[in-house]
Amino acid sequence: MGKLGIFAIFLCSITMVVPLVFGVAEGPKEVEEWFHSVSNHHHPNQKVTKMHFYLHDVFGVTTKKVAKPNTTAKSPTFFGETFMIDNPLTVGPSQASKLIGRAQGLYGFSSMEEVRVTVAMNLVFTDGSYNGSSLTSLGHNPVLQPKCEMPIIGGSGIFRLARGVALLNTYSHDDIKGNTTVEYNVILQHY
Repeated sequence: MGKLGIFAIFLCSITMVVPLVFGVAEGPKEVEEWFHSVSNHHHPNQKVTKMHFYLHDVFGVTTKKVAKPNTTAKSPTFFGETFMIDNPLTVGPSQASKLIGRAQGLYGFSSMEEVRVTVAMNLVFTDGSYNGSSLTSLGHNPVLQPKCEMPIIGGSGIFRLARGVALLNTYSHDDIKGNTTVEYNVILQHY
């Protein structure tokens, strides 16, 4: 599998769902139930918000390589290769569906033993009731898994002091072009 294929799998693997063996629920419904069980228990003024949207990674257009050490060519895990992203977020799985924001940030291959990336990005909303607000995600993504879970570590606007989880599921991937569409189910607590 070429680098474009692995990259596409990476973005699709942002479709988070980890087996219960690791203590993580298997889907959005289970995560929502868990959030409701803890959200009002300690902080009654917190709100719980659920979101569903799609991220479109268009390799070479909305994703650009910004660093590649000389040693990456010899690494089976692409260790050190780093990309900047400015990916559209849409209501539906088609790139032609309504644009609601952008995923802006970076990710880099960060393991010498497995194909994994560390992702740091802002989900910046530009339309609808979340317009002008953003969420920040920072975490590890096991690229070769079709689903994964990414933490939401903060936010701005109506998502001030947000924390939560984004469950990512690869909706589609083009091995030849490297383009990937990732379904996001987000649940978070905020004030």
